[in-house]
Amino acid sequence: MLAATVQWLEKQSWPLLLCLSFALCLAIGCIDYLIREDVSLSIFYLVPITLAAWFIDRRAGFFMAAVCAMVWLYADTVAKNYPYPLLPYWNAAVRLGFFVIVTHLLGAQKQAYEREKRWARIDGLTGVFNHRFFLETLQAELDRARRYHYPITLAYLDLDNFKQVNDHLGHAEGDRVLLAIAQQIKLSLRTSDVVARLGGDEFALLLPQVEAKQAQIALTRLHEELMQLSLNQHWPVGFSIGAVTAVAPPQSAENLIHQADQLMYTVKQGGKNRLKCETNEP
Repeated sequence: MLAATVQWLEKQSWPLLLCLSFALCLAIGCIDYLIREDVSLSIFYLVPITLAAWFIDRRAGFFMAAVCAMVWLYADTVAKNYPYPLLPYWNAAVRLGFFVIVTHLLGAQKQAYEREKRWARIDGLTGVFNHRFFLETLQAELDRARRYHYPITLAYLDLDNFKQVNDHLGHAEGDRVLLAIAQQIKLSLRTSDVVARLGGDEFALLLPQVEAKQAQIALTRLHEELMQLSLNQHWPVGFSIGAVTAVAPPQSAENLIHQADQLMYTVKQGGKNRLKCETNEP
């Protein structure tokens, strides 16, 4: 129940979330007004504050903290009599400080959560997706492709002679080569395509809704651009690419990756630095 509620809130727009926070704040304020006894409901105001700070941003949380403090102050001063006129304002200031501290901590926690969530799916060196997240994405794409009956192309790319870069130019230069190549791949493909580093000097490229002929054109252009980058930088590397277009996508993501991997090794054994495409017919 809680997980489903959180997922629903994450999908909503910020105006709706802000309105929901306002509504909760006013509801708590009305209850606070109706309770004439000296019963504090301050902790319940954290619900709309948390909603705004976590699901919108920290600024929305601070804004809602101020609104909740004012709503509480109005309900408290109207419903209750204080022996000292400044006492409710002092209490409101204390509660506002408490709300602000909680909002700040929530914002910091949300930033840490988003950072960890990002690094859980991003390769730290190249900035493209990592192996685990790519498997999840590929499996989801295969499920959609089978349901809506469209082809997908998976390409497996391996750098030829990359060991020479590390051995002769150093690992720092090797890291720079990997980063530059990953960025060039992203620039060459569509924004809807998925690029991942599978480990070492191996990359995977997922091209949804791309048929064999389109894949051949796109990957040929990519190979030419990568070779031009390598020549311009005087890197002793080439690019062996094996691409499989699945007309009827298989059930398993690992199975399709294995097919593309085997095709890439066929390129390696046949002289390296080439592109080879095949169609996986049903």
